[in-house]
This record gives sequence, structure tokens and C-alpha cells, in this order.
Amino acid sequence: MARKITKKANSEKKIAVVISGMPSVGKTTAAEVISKRFRLAHIAGGDMLREMAIERGYDPEGPDWWDSREGMKFLAERSSDPKFDKEVDRKLIEYIRRGGVVITSYTIPWLCNDGLKIWFSASPRARAKRLAGRDRISFAPALKIINQRDARNRLLYSKLYKIEFGKDLSVFNYIIDTEDMTAREVVEAAARLVSDYKNSLSI
Repeated sequence: MARKITKKANSEKKIAVVISGMPSVGKTTAAEVISKRFRLAHIAGGDMLREMAIERGYDPEGPDWWDSREGMKFLAERSSDPKFDKEVDRKLIEYIRRGGVVITSYTIPWLCNDGLKIWFSASPRARAKRLAGRDRISFAPALKIINQRDARNRLLYSKLYKIEFGKDLSVFNYIIDTEDMTAREVVEAAARLVSDYKNSLSI
């Protein structure tokens, strides 16, 4: 008697989510909650770069390290040698293709077509307010840091990949305007998109 073979539903397919946006827009907070809620590994491109910095003798402690003199020195090293960022991005793409991850990255949405890609949008002033609250600094220096980081990132990723970082958003599935949203509202908006995406893979 012939054995009946039925095709398994696609519900076990591992999802991959990529959250991107300019500095201090709420990417990490949202990714951490989504990681727990959907049982995904959270992998941050910035953390992988920190590991590379440690291997080269730097001491990247604290969220404001990137804006310190040492952080700027490492940025200059990255700008002169693209192998740092390209190695991180290569590893992140491998994680996305395996699935079961939520990744925060500045560049991956432009480099990989897989996964659900969400951009968090907010003005420099709104992001400076968040940075000031997080790092307990006044608004003026926070805004200066935001503007400097935006300019450095645009220059770096244009040089590395010819990416119009923060301007060309055509690669994203969804854009969430976080300008007037609380952290909780941003998380819930992103989580709904992830839930819809996961359900669509099960059909």
C-alpha cells in the first residue's frame, strides 16, 4: 500500500526581522522586546563592532563610547579599512538567512533582501531628547552628538556601499514614524508588523 505523504505546513519556518533607523530612535528597545515576545535571538551590528574594537585593544564601554575620542579613533580606523564593517555585515546576513533572529543594523536592509525590514523614523530633535534622557545630558550637547553621528554614518556608508543612509528608504517593508510615540507605542507598532509577517509565512 502506498504511503500517503502530506506536505508540512510552513508554520515552522524561522522568521528574520531587521530594524534600522538613525541613532537614538529606539531600535534596541524594540528589538529586545520583540526578541522575547517572539522567541528570537537579538543580534546587534553595533555589538559585533564593539567586539572587534575590543580585539584591537579598545575599551568600548557605555552607550556614548562611539562619541568619545577613542570611539572616533575606531571610526577613523573603520573608514580607512572597510573590512571591519563588511565582516560584520557578512555575518549578519548569514544570521538572517538562517532565521530565528531580530537584528538591529544600519546597513543590512540595503545589502540583503531576506526578512522583514522596518525603518524607525524620527527628527534629530526628537532623537536628541531621547539621547539626553538616556545619557542624562542636556539637550544642546545631545543634539550636537546626533547631528555629528548622522553625518558620520552617512559619509561612512556612502563610502562603503554607496548607500544613501536615512534617505533612500525604498528597501524597507514598513516605516514607523516614532516622532510623537512613546517607547511602548513604538514597540507595539513594530510587534504587530512582526506578528502579521509571521502569520503570513504560516499560510
